[in-house]
Amino acid sequence: MEVNAHPLLPNINYPADLKQYTEDDLEQISQELRQYIIDVVSVNGGHFGASLGVVELTVALHYVLNTPYDKLVWDVGHQAYGHKILTGRKDVFHTNRLLHGISGFPKISESEYDTFGVGHSSTSISAALGMAVAAHYKGEKDRQHVAVIGDGAMTAGLAFEGLNHAGIENSNLLVVLNDNCMSIDPNVGALKEYLTSISTSKSYNRFRDDISNALIKLSELGPNAHNFVKKIEKSIKGTLLKQSNLFEALNFRYFGPVDGHDVKKLASILKDLKDIPGPKLLHCITVKGKGFALAEKDQTKWHAPGLFDKITGEIKSSASQKPQPPKYQDVFGHTLVELAESNKNIVGITPAMPSGSSMNIMMKAMPNRAFDVGIAEQHAVTFSAGLASQGLVPFCNIYSSFMQRAFDQVVHDVAIQNLNVVFCLDRAGLAGADGATHHGAYDIAYMRCIPNMTIAAPMNEEELRNMMYTAQLENQGPFSIRYPRGNGVLVDWKRSFTALEVGKGRKICDGEDVAILTIGHVGNFAVAACKELNSEGIYPAHYDLRFVKPLDEALLHEVFKRYSTVITVEDGCLQGGMGSAVLEFVGDKQYKADVIRLGIPDEFIEHGEQPELWSICGYDTAAIMDAVRKVAVSRTTKTIAS
Repeated sequence: MEVNAHPLLPNINYPADLKQYTEDDLEQISQELRQYIIDVVSVNGGHFGASLGVVELTVALHYVLNTPYDKLVWDVGHQAYGHKILTGRKDVFHTNRLLHGISGFPKISESEYDTFGVGHSSTSISAALGMAVAAHYKGEKDRQHVAVIGDGAMTAGLAFEGLNHAGIENSNLLVVLNDNCMSIDPNVGALKEYLTSISTSKSYNRFRDDISNALIKLSELGPNAHNFVKKIEKSIKGTLLKQSNLFEALNFRYFGPVDGHDVKKLASILKDLKDIPGPKLLHCITVKGKGFALAEKDQTKWHAPGLFDKITGEIKSSASQKPQPPKYQDVFGHTLVELAESNKNIVGITPAMPSGSSMNIMMKAMPNRAFDVGIAEQHAVTFSAGLASQGLVPFCNIYSSFMQRAFDQVVHDVAIQNLNVVFCLDRAGLAGADGATHHGAYDIAYMRCIPNMTIAAPMNEEELRNMMYTAQLENQGPFSIRYPRGNGVLVDWKRSFTALEVGKGRKICDGEDVAILTIGHVGNFAVAACKELNSEGIYPAHYDLRFVKPLDEALLHEVFKRYSTVITVEDGCLQGGMGSAVLEFVGDKQYKADVIRLGIPDEFIEHGEQPELWSICGYDTAAIMDAVRKVAVSRTTKTIAS
């Protein structure tokens, strides 16, 4: 339809404003909302395709529900941009994901309409069920509870745990399944095939539509009709095609599949479903990137494309004409293939992040040796353990913050059995604009407490390659390698492999008065700091530990015998991190020294560009220089005083 000459979206700031319009207006409002998302994201960046795909669903939900009294829970939050625009944040939407701006995900502290904070997938059903049970307990029987979950997120065990529990609770819960066959990359697994079979079976769909319409109409007769409805459902269940069994076996009333882009039909269905008690599931078929042709065609590329020209679709690049260092994730991807070519036992595993982790490089080169297991981190780890128990060497690539979901499997299924699973933790440290839900702040601390675990972090691309090479050598046991989001520092990075001595660090430069100990990519901050400080006549020593566990005790003895002040620098939490490990060494060996720790403080860090966040947390190059200068000034003052 053509957009009316009198735009409607400027007059809509909250759902109450939306309700002033007729159902016939919802199509225009949806078009305007979609265009607004395109306008803003094209110049500010952010997640794109997912929000375009649920525009009509978002409009219909807020039109029918009485939010925020009714609880609307989004899963992950990639698709919640339209929700934010319709709930009081239209005028600040341009600050999305920027430092001190609004979050890219629903966030309780940001708005009363954000009923639950999300960032990791598959939490919506359990959270909404908890809210529904709480409402029932408090006697709020008119309150609606809706969980919007994608078919990709539905592959996680947590989603099925929530469904399983919801089926036995007499709670007012509606699960809206946003089925577009995509998460970030195309979905995989039996559930995908199952949902596809439902959405493509014409006879099944016709039969389901007839039954759904009948149940809705009968429910309108009032509470006395509910028993009759249940009897009808029970009598027809045996005649339904096998595709209906999954959700109905879990005691959900299934409705759909329906066109997720027919906003008037969605609004009508949602109004009817409000009057049907108990757990219900509405299956909506949508297109990720709907309304922007290029995003519809290449949904992975347009999940979060960065800045782009909204007319031509050209994605803008700020890259220099000079050769740039590669992303760490790409070094991982190419190196894994290189190692696998010479070691037939190497396999790759990722939980639904083949492009995000660059596992797609191996999936293309060796499709029978690389596995995308869906959004299922716990399964990814135990699956890897099973592979390792049979002599294979699995490289299990998971974002640092996502690995938190599989901690028990790391302990119970890998470490206790001392299996050679190589954990490659991408996005370690401060991940940037995705914020607190995605920062990889805790992996050093939670991996360091596990027996049998080796923990390493490369300072550059060459070290990453050598750590991966070392990790796949015979009988290495559990081996964790962490590396950050973004680019490394070496243009000429593809060099011959060298086995590293596990637990052995290296001296970068000698110095006087103070020593800097670093782990991982932040060592480059210290290199830059030392160079600048040398020009000021200040000469700190710098050591790259390479391994947090086991620690290089010989190197630490050298350091603490020579230096009474040591500065540790890490891109991880200070509690339990590398600096804590050094303090434990100092205490155990009874050294008398001052240890100054720089890293992520004991708080959740907001979203923003990585350099901004490094500065806020106080471990960038400037912060390292400042810490060294304070030591130098203190030493000079003491010398003069004496």
